[in-house]
Amino acid sequence: MLNFSKFSTRNFDWLLFFSALLLCILGLAAIYSVQLSRGPEVDYVRKQLIAIGIGLFSLFFCSLMEPSFFRTIAKPLYFFSLSMLGLVLVLGRTIRGTRGWFVLGGFSFQPVELAKIALILILAYSISNFGRRFERPLYFFGTLCFVLMMIGLTMMQPDLGSSLLLGTIWFVLMFLTGAKRSFILTFIFSGIAFSVFAWFFLLHPYQKDRVLNFINPARDPLGSGYNTTQAMIAIGSGKFFGKGLGFGSQSQLRFLPEAQTDFVFSVIGEELGFAGILIMLILFGVMLWRLVVLMENSGDDFASVTVGGIAVILAFQLFINSSANLGLLPVTGVTLPFVSYGGSSIIIDLTLIGIAQSMVMKRY
Repeated sequence: MLNFSKFSTRNFDWLLFFSALLLCILGLAAIYSVQLSRGPEVDYVRKQLIAIGIGLFSLFFCSLMEPSFFRTIAKPLYFFSLSMLGLVLVLGRTIRGTRGWFVLGGFSFQPVELAKIALILILAYSISNFGRRFERPLYFFGTLCFVLMMIGLTMMQPDLGSSLLLGTIWFVLMFLTGAKRSFILTFIFSGIAFSVFAWFFLLHPYQKDRVLNFINPARDPLGSGYNTTQAMIAIGSGKFFGKGLGFGSQSQLRFLPEAQTDFVFSVIGEELGFAGILIMLILFGVMLWRLVVLMENSGDDFASVTVGGIAVILAFQLFINSSANLGLLPVTGVTLPFVSYGGSSIIIDLTLIGIAQSMVMKRY
C-alpha cells in the first residue's frame, strides 16, 4: 500500500503542506501568548507541539498510501467510529458540558474528530459505488442513514457544533454530486421542522442562550452573551497591526474565555490585528485552492469525493469559528482548523491533509 515514489517534488503538493504548517505555527504563537497569562499551571504549547508532531507523522504516512487503502478501510473505520461515539457516552469524561472525551494521563481524545474522517471515506465509498446514478432514492436516503447514526450519537453527548459539521459534510456532497433536487428540498423542509421541534424539546438551556445571544449579543453581556461580547471587543481593539503577542488586554487579563480554543481567532485579531487575520485567511485560501486542484486531478470518483469532503469540512469549520468570533453566528464550540489548541483536532486536521495528498492522480 505504501508508495514512496509519491513523495517527490513533482508529486507532493508542497503549497498545501506549507499552508497547513504555517497555520499550525500561527496557532502556536497565539497559544503561547495565552499561556503567558495562565501561569505555570498550564502547558498548552508543549502538548500542542506533541500533537503537531504526531499529526505531521500521520500526514506523511497517509500521503504515501494508495487511494485503494482508504477505500478498503472505509467501512471498518466507519463502524469503529460509531462504536467509539457510543463508548464515550459510557466511559468518557465531561468537559465544558459535553461528555465527548477519552482522557488518558494528561492527554485527551475526542472520538467525533475521527468520525469526520470516517464519514468522508464512507460517503466517498458509497458515492463511487453508485455509478453516478445519483437521482436514485437509495443514494440519497441510504447515505443519509450513515450520517444520521453519527449525528444521533454526537447529539447525545451533547455536541451541537460537531453534529452540524457532520451534517454539512453530507449535505454539501449530496448537492455537489447532483442528488435529486426534490429530495434535497424535502430534507431542507424536514430540517426546518426538526429545528422547531429541537428548540422546544431537545436543546439545552445553554444552547438556546447561544442562539438568543446571536440575535441580540447585548441581551446578557455579563452572562450568556459574555463570550461573544468579549471576542468582538478583542478583535476591534486590535486595529490593523494589533497590540503585539502577549500584550492583548482581553486575552492576557482573562476577559476572553477559552482563548486557546474557541476564541483563538479573537486572540490573533487583538494581538496581530487585521494584518494577522488577513495572513491567516490567505493561508486558508491557498489550502482550499490546492484542495480543489487535487480534487480535479484525482483519478476516480472515490478520490475526488474524498478530497472534496476534506475541503468542505475545513472550509465550514473556518466559516463557523470565525463567524462566531465576529458575532455573526452562535458559538457552537467548533474549533479553528490547525490553529486552535487541541490534540485530537490538530492530529485529525493534519491527517486529512495527508489523505488529500494521497489522492493525487499523477504517479511517477
